[in-house]
Order: sequence, then structure tokens, then C-alpha cells
Amino acid sequence: MLIGLLTAVAASACYGTGSVLQAVGSRKSARREAAAASTTGVTAHGGPSLSSTAKAAVTWEFMVGTVLDFVGFGLGALAARMLPLFLSQTVISANLVITAVLSIKLLGIRLNPREWVSIGVVCSALVLLATAAGPEGGGDASTTTHWWLLIASVALMGGGTLAVRLLGSRAAILAGLLSGLGFGALGVGVRVLNGVDPFNLPTLLADPALYAILVAGIGGMYLHTVALQIGSVNGATAALVVGETVVPGILGVLWLGDSSRPGFAWMAVLGFLVAVAGAVAVAWFGEPEGGDATGPAAGPTAGSASVPAPAAEAKTPDGPPAESDARTTAGSRTSSP
Repeated sequence: MLIGLLTAVAASACYGTGSVLQAVGSRKSARREAAAASTTGVTAHGGPSLSSTAKAAVTWEFMVGTVLDFVGFGLGALAARMLPLFLSQTVISANLVITAVLSIKLLGIRLNPREWVSIGVVCSALVLLATAAGPEGGGDASTTTHWWLLIASVALMGGGTLAVRLLGSRAAILAGLLSGLGFGALGVGVRVLNGVDPFNLPTLLADPALYAILVAGIGGMYLHTVALQIGSVNGATAALVVGETVVPGILGVLWLGDSSRPGFAWMAVLGFLVAVAGAVAVAWFGEPEGGDATGPAAGPTAGSASVPAPAAEAKTPDGPPAESDARTTAGSRTSSP
């Protein structure tokens, strides 16, 4: 239990730190674009161009952040096999807290009192959850169940893609929720995956759960990226947290035999619900209160909370900042699969 919990915390730390480093790299690249008076840094609609994004991706901060994301993915998969899903998924989703705290130092973000309260709530709830959690259930499930997991993953990701195309920006929250369900399906798939312990490559490749993991992971990254582009960053991230934690937690209890310690079921339920609510609040309360001001004196960018706008802040000559801060990448599975 302790090793699994430490693994989940390490995965959360990797995801949160990776998000901040990627934001630092993006800002550095944007400042260079602005200093060069570049007009190719944004598209006609004011978004970052492909060239500016590519330049951000080759900064050392962005590359280190990406490596941390992959490390976090591996640690998260390991934690899903060592802990009840209601604990592992909730701890990993708390990477929002780590991102918020690190952003104070690395990005100059000022957290408002509601965010600090939300962070305290999450930390307290995780203590309750870890105290109440019992041993993880077995990963044994019939082949038919593995096939159903693959079918559900394809349906969720395909349906989300179709909804985005048909509804546009109105599907932002739905896309965030479905991306979270995709990452939840990924966690369930990792738990039930055959051919891992002991390792058997033919068995692994023949398991539909492996392909459910691939579909859910790739589809989840795509849908959350789209959700961040077309709607509220914080709303999409909050929806992701709900989808990523609630459904896998319930499936772990009902399907995989996850349980709490004897007599601690009430504490597990309380800790789980409060932790999810706190993580959603961390994302939601980060929403900027100001308007969409532009120009040198513009306020925070979309997806940031109380971010000062110093002269060195990356701005394009005729539009909004070329890149947003860590709040845009926090929880985004383009950064944390």
C-alpha cells in the first residue's frame, strides 16, 4: 500500500511539474517571438501558430516537462495496479495542486484565497482517503469484459470526436468529461491487463484491454486538447477530473473488488467525494475575473489566475498573448496522458 501510494504521489508530481515546465518553455519562446517583432507567432484568429508551438517544443524546459509526463504515465500505470482505483486516480488528479503551487515561483502566479482553501481541502481529503483505503482488488476479469472495455473506449472517444465536430464550442465541457472518462478507462485497462505479471508478450498482444488503453489514452489526449482550445480551460479541466476519478473509482469497487479498511467505508466515501470536489474547485477557481483586455496593459490570459502582466510578458504585436500559462496545461493530457 505504501509503495503504491508513493508511486501515485510521484506520478502526480511528475505531471504537475511537467505542466509548469512546459508553460515556462512556451512563455520563453513567446517572448522571443515578441522581441523579434514576429508576425508569424499567431494565426489569423489570434491563436499560437504551428511555428511558434514548434519553437516552444524545442526549449529545454518544454522537453524536460514532456519527459516528466512520460515518467508520470509509467508511474501512474504502476500505481493503478498497486492501489484501489478510487485512491490512485484521485491522487494522480491532484497534480492540479502541484501545478498551482509551483506556478507561484516559476510563473509568478498569485493564488487567490479560494484556491488556497481548495488546495487545503484536497490535501486533507487525500489523507482521509489514504487512511481508509484497503487493499486493491484483483485484476481478474473475463475476456468478454475486456472486449466491452474496448468497445466502450471506442464509443466514448468516437462519440466525443463527433460531438466536437457537430457542436463546436458548445461541446467543450462534454469533451473534457469524455477525455476524463477515457483516462479512467485507461486506468481500468491497466488494472485488468493480461500478460503483465508474469510478462507474456503473446498474451499481452492478444488482450483487448491493451487496445482499449491505446484508444482511451490517445483519444483522451485529443479530446482534452480540443476542449482547451474551444472552451473554458478550467471548466474542461474540472470535467476531466470528474470523469477521471468518479467512474473508475466506482468500477473499481463494483467490478474489481477494491475496498476500504473494515469500518472505514464512510471515511473512504467522504475522502473521495471531498477530494474530487476540491480538485474541481482548484481548476474552477483559477478562472480569471478580468475581461479580455488586450495591449501592453492586458490582464491575465485565459486559463490563468491573477497573473501579472509585466513588460516582459509574451504578447504579440496585434493580439493577445501567444501562449497561456500553466493553468492551460494543468490537467491537460497533452502533457499528462
